[in-house]
Amino acid sequence: MHVAVGDRLHVQGRVVGAHAHTAEVVEVHGENGEPPYLVRYDDGHEALVFPGPDAWVEHPQS
Repeated sequence: MHVAVGDRLHVQGRVVGAHAHTAEVVEVHGENGEPPYLVRYDDGHEALVFPGPDAWVEHPQS
């Protein structure tokens, strides 16, 4: 997975009934856009994440 600052990271819920989460990539700590990523979730909290196979990236329109 390769992302850039400003991309949106979507993570599906891992259990039945769990909601999907969306976050904006604030910093990329890996080389060449690779994880880990510092993200800011829609509720305002920030976390360092290593996205798994249940995640996908939305690149903003230029």
